[in-house]
Amino acid sequence: MISGFDPGALADRIAGGEPLALARAISHVENESDGFEVLLERLDGRTGRARRIGITGPPGAGKSTLTAALARHYLDRSLTVGIVAVDPTSPFTGGALLGDRIRMGELSTEPGVFIRSMASRGSLGGLATATREAADLMDAAGYDRVILETLGVGQAELDIAVSADTTAVVLVPESGDGVQAMKAGLMEVADLFVINKSDRPGADRLEKEIAIIMSIRFANRAPDAEAGWRMPIIQTVASEARGVEELADRLDQHFDWLTSTGKLESRRRAARLRRAHDALLRRSRRDAERIWRAAPAETLDSGASPYALARRLYEDFRES
Repeated sequence: MISGFDPGALADRIAGGEPLALARAISHVENESDGFEVLLERLDGRTGRARRIGITGPPGAGKSTLTAALARHYLDRSLTVGIVAVDPTSPFTGGALLGDRIRMGELSTEPGVFIRSMASRGSLGGLATATREAADLMDAAGYDRVILETLGVGQAELDIAVSADTTAVVLVPESGDGVQAMKAGLMEVADLFVINKSDRPGADRLEKEIAIIMSIRFANRAPDAEAGWRMPIIQTVASEARGVEELADRLDQHFDWLTSTGKLESRRRAARLRRAHDALLRRSRRDAERIWRAAPAETLDSGASPYALARRLYEDFRES
């Protein structure tokens, strides 16, 4: 028993598929409760079964509506779905504003689906710090698909590429004028493109622009490079579920390609290393906070420069 919860008992309940236990575990991870890393370690052997799908793109692209439509498609095919939706952080509570949960409406009450809104808490990568670990917990709980929907902050959402097996970049017809600017950032993480709200004017023009950019990238690859994945472009109207079945088929095709080429293993290894790196940084941050809280007042008020003060506190910590 650690700080009010038993990681082993909670891990067993998650492995048994209890939604309440999963919700509590994610809260412990978000709050960095004592023992949360023990919990994650106990469940590590149960991860790797779910397919992880990243949904990213600029604000207003309809990512939440598309995520809900895709989840509905999977539910109709008797697959279970976990969704991590990253929302803006409340300036008052530090928590998520729950916009995604509200937009997904009735889906949140369906059996076989688990939706968790998480606060960005200042993350510039489009994903909350604990998002990857929440996905691990959903994976360990037995969900067939785990969808990671990012905050929607444009080119900064690059860490989705090492968090998902397949990343779909969602654009709208109005994105056409900005595609050239985006191609060096957000466009680089795509495994496939979705033009949502394609019933609006400009959808076909945007598809052609994306196709041109992708053909140039493919033509510039090394002559002896292995044949790569040719990224599809799917037009959808998520509010009417139009194009969602094709999207799901393309996601399956990409996963099959990753598996057949061995790239799935390399992607997942990179994701595990990224989580280890993040865990190290988090541990270092906690150590820094302890050092600061334990610093004597006379040391803090010594008049030393901020850099000399930090160096002294760190050296004293190492010596102790």
